[in-house]
Amino acid sequence: MKIEALYKIFLDHSLINTDSRTIQKGSIFFALKGSNFNGNLFVKQALEKGAAYAVVDEFVDSNDERIIQVENVLATLQQLAKFHREQFTIPFIAITGSNGKTTTKELVSTVLASQYITYTTQGNYNNHIGVPLTLLSIKKDAQMAVIEMGANHQKEIESYCAYSLPTHGIITNCGKAHLEGFGGEEGIKKGKGELFDFIRKNNGTVFIYDEYDYLKEMSKGIHQVVVYGINNGIVKGSVVKSEPFISVSVVTNNVETIINTQLVGVYNLPNILCAVAVGIYFKISLKKIKTALESYTPSNSRSQLIQKESNHFILDAYNANPSSMKVAIENFANIKAKNKVVILGAMNELGEDSIKEHQQVVNLLEQYQWKNVILTGGDFAKTKHHYTYMNNAEEAGLWLRNNCFHGTYFLIKGSRSFQMEKVLQ
Repeated sequence: MKIEALYKIFLDHSLINTDSRTIQKGSIFFALKGSNFNGNLFVKQALEKGAAYAVVDEFVDSNDERIIQVENVLATLQQLAKFHREQFTIPFIAITGSNGKTTTKELVSTVLASQYITYTTQGNYNNHIGVPLTLLSIKKDAQMAVIEMGANHQKEIESYCAYSLPTHGIITNCGKAHLEGFGGEEGIKKGKGELFDFIRKNNGTVFIYDEYDYLKEMSKGIHQVVVYGINNGIVKGSVVKSEPFISVSVVTNNVETIINTQLVGVYNLPNILCAVAVGIYFKISLKKIKTALESYTPSNSRSQLIQKESNHFILDAYNANPSSMKVAIENFANIKAKNKVVILGAMNELGEDSIKEHQQVVNLLEQYQWKNVILTGGDFAKTKHHYTYMNNAEEAGLWLRNNCFHGTYFLIKGSRSFQMEKVLQ
């Protein structure tokens, strides 16, 4: 079936399902397959549960006219997403980076939504399946779209750009994340820079943080560059208060405004300034921007501040890499609290540098005084340290419950697979 024909079906059945267990009535079921699953095996089940159509790329023993045979289900999903994207002439803002891209996406979309009908990536739908699903979720009334792009190897961002066709681009930073897949720090810059490469070829606009010289280098040749930073740009800003939440002074058009956020950590300054810069660029008033940013509350274990009785927990368990670990530890060290406990889960996808990077985290911890440090899982087991080691978050949680803490601050952070939020369960 040609994409144009499939798109006509999509217009009448705009809900997309990829999991036969959660079928929505009237949706189109795309029978995706991977190393541990094959949606083609559950087509009949999906149709029985109410799917209007099912898109398959393997033989299904059925004469049901609702079954649409294609060569490759994933490629068809992405082609359909591109065709849908091409129906819009609105700004499509793509965001990638090693750290802070989800928070930046949330802040940017929150600001834009204060004035425009805005669609954005939900949760962590930022991969080869999530990006097309995000695109297909955009309705006709859209005035803005914000698309988050995650990647762990080169050419991945390039592939997302090929069907999301971004008009604007943001790279939050290039740090030590997915070192194994990207082939080192220069590989990370090259991989993330694929977004700017697309923008450059298509005469788009990028937003860059002035303090990162490598972003200036990566954006060369792009005619429309919007700068924001501490001392230079369309928006200039600095931290005026860091506890318990970060407050930022922003100056634009010689007007200063204080924004009191509900975000933990001074490392969120670039993310906040980016959202302000995007808002100003799209002619949203500073008053609306301030209200939007002050109303945003982080979720999904991203720099959440949780209070339980007299204790405070900074839960930053959505993900971790050497760069984000460093700024989280340094920020936590600067918090004015008498009793501080660090509970860290290991970091993934660091390749041959993994033990070295975990040891550097340990070395950084040793520069400060802590009441307790608990290291859990992964290559923390192979580092040299005098701290307490535990196998997983459940063990760390049991330790926490078996000890009586009062008036204590905790930092809980680790890669997603270690599920460090279980410490608090």
